[in-house]
Order: sequence, then structure tokens, then C-alpha cells
Amino acid sequence: MEPIVKFVECLLPVTACNLKCSYCYVIQEDRRKLQIPDLDFSLDTIQYALRKERFGGTCYFSICGAGETLIPSYMPELAARILANGHYVNITTNGTITKRFDELLSRLTDKEKEKLHFAFSLHYVELKRLNLLETFFANVNKVRGEGCSVVVQLNMCDEYMPLIDEIKEVCMNHIGALPQIAVTRKEESFPVKHVSLHTEGSQEDYIKAGQEFDSPLFEFTLKNFLVKRKEFCYAGEWTYQLNLQTGMMKRCYNSCVFQNIFKHPDAPIMHVAVGRACNSPYCFNSSHFMSQGVIPEIECPSYQALRDRPEARWYNDTMKQALSGKLYETNKEYGVWGKIKSTAFGIVDKPLYKLYSFYLSVKKK
Repeated sequence: MEPIVKFVECLLPVTACNLKCSYCYVIQEDRRKLQIPDLDFSLDTIQYALRKERFGGTCYFSICGAGETLIPSYMPELAARILANGHYVNITTNGTITKRFDELLSRLTDKEKEKLHFAFSLHYVELKRLNLLETFFANVNKVRGEGCSVVVQLNMCDEYMPLIDEIKEVCMNHIGALPQIAVTRKEESFPVKHVSLHTEGSQEDYIKAGQEFDSPLFEFTLKNFLVKRKEFCYAGEWTYQLNLQTGMMKRCYNSCVFQNIFKHPDAPIMHVAVGRACNSPYCFNSSHFMSQGVIPEIECPSYQALRDRPEARWYNDTMKQALSGKLYETNKEYGVWGKIKSTAFGIVDKPLYKLYSFYLSVKKK
């Protein structure tokens, strides 16, 4: 098993989707443009730019669209090429586009399938309305049967509360375990000025409903929801946020320190940790970043522990071992000079990010 040395959260800016969920944050932000953009660079260039040697070892690339990730026709080959480089890959999907699963699986060796993880979002009401529930579960079991790892997760919201017993029964019958629960947020504006739990009822009722599923993912995400992180964070050194269309990579979501790693595929990757200069009101994707150890001061469950249902063996042995580790086990923490450098970048990045946020707010109006 090759340990993971870097984690890369990848945005695929497709905004097309075959579902229309009431809690979709893309719809909340008025970004559902139903677009399927072409990639700015060839797949050869992207594969070369994402080689292991450039990143210092094996990485975990998590790919998610602003719409349905598997809609673009190039997705199977894109994911296959990253796997061919020797990396691990996660694909977040609504689980309904069967031909894309078939196209991707047909391109992979058995060892590559062991490094592929699918995060299936169970949009229960929409899937039921469109008569796609059986398709969803068939695709979950299809990729499991091919040796891939999965998590099935439900975005907790008001419309699911009367259906909890039904959802439990359906999931036990089809996938042998209850879904993990994602905390669904409501964003009042963009840039984010006010974030809350996505419910019209009380927080207590929302939390009680989520706890019905005994979900480690729900408990961890809820614990870190709206908690400002002040510890030293190695995002930008051990983890990144990458736009797969443009090649623009930055330290984390709310950073203005960019590098185009596709345009200059031979240039070294820039490594500068966010440190204590985080621009986010809280860690938006704590279950990805924090669970992998991007903040060494914080003890928390592993990425695998938050997602796997061991009784149903959602994870194969390769993925279970790889995602049970922490990035601070495969990387060195900064000395004095490294922390001084990250502080200097923070002094520049904070005002730039504020200006950029102001520009976006004016542009939207």
C-alpha cells in the first residue's frame, strides 16, 4: 500500500445536473447555469502535470462538480488518467448516470479500481420522484462488485425528516447499512456572510433527525460547523484546491495565492501553508481536510472512519489502509523559518481575499 502524501480537492466546474434538490448550495448561490465546460488543457497535459514525482508522492484527488460530476463525457478518461499516474481518486456523484460508471470501470485495471472511491449522494426525494432509486443502488453495488470503495451519504434536511424510517429500510435492503449523514448548510449570500443549518425548524430537531442514523460523519461535521480554526493549518503545503478546467490551484478555498499547474506543468509546485492566517469563518470541508490531519494539533477520526460502514465493508482493504492514515505521518511539519514564511504570505493574502470578496459581492449585484 502506498501512503498518501498530499490531498487535492478538485473542482470540476460543470453546473449541469439531472436533479434539482431543494437544498442544493449551487442553486442557493444562483450558479446553476446548466453548463458543461470544455477543459482548457488536453488530457495529456493534465496527466503529465499531475504526475506523482511533481507532488512528491502518491496523492488523493477528490473530484466534485458544481453540478453532477459524471455528466461531462471526458470524466471517465480524466479519472482513469489520474489513477494511471498511481494516485487515489474520489468521485462525488448522484449515482444515476450508469453509462459513465461503465465507461470508467472498463478503462481500469483491478489495482486501479482498488484506488477508486465513490461518494454517492443519496438525494432520496429527487431520486424517488424521477424513479431513479433502483438505478442509484444498482450503480452503488456495481462499483462495489468491481472492487471500488464507496460511501453513501444523505444530506440531512427538513424534507427527509418524515421519511427517516423509510430511508433506513431502503438502505438496509439495498446496501446493507445506513447512509452516512452530511450536514447541509444554508448560505444567505455569496461571498458567504451568513451560514446556518439548512432547516426551517429548530436546530435541536435537525440534530435529532441526523442522529437517527448513528453517523460518525454527521457527528464530526456538526462538531466543527461554524467553529473558526486558529490552529496552524498545513493547507497549501499538504493539501490544495484545484480547478480541473483551468489548472488554477490555490492553498484552500478562501485563498488568493494561485498557481496554474497545467499551464506550466514542469514548474515546481508552490508549497506555502495557510498557517494561522485562515480566511474562512470555519473549515468548510472539515471531514475531508481535518480528518486527514491537515491540522496536526487536532486529534480526530480518520477519513475512513467517518465514512466506512465496516459491517457492510464499504471500503476495500487498500482504501481502508490508505485513508486511515494522517498527512502529518507522511510529511514534515515546519520549523521556525517555515512558519515565518507562512505568516508573511498570510499578511498579503488576507487583504487580497477581502478585496476579492468585495469585488464578487459588487459583481453579483
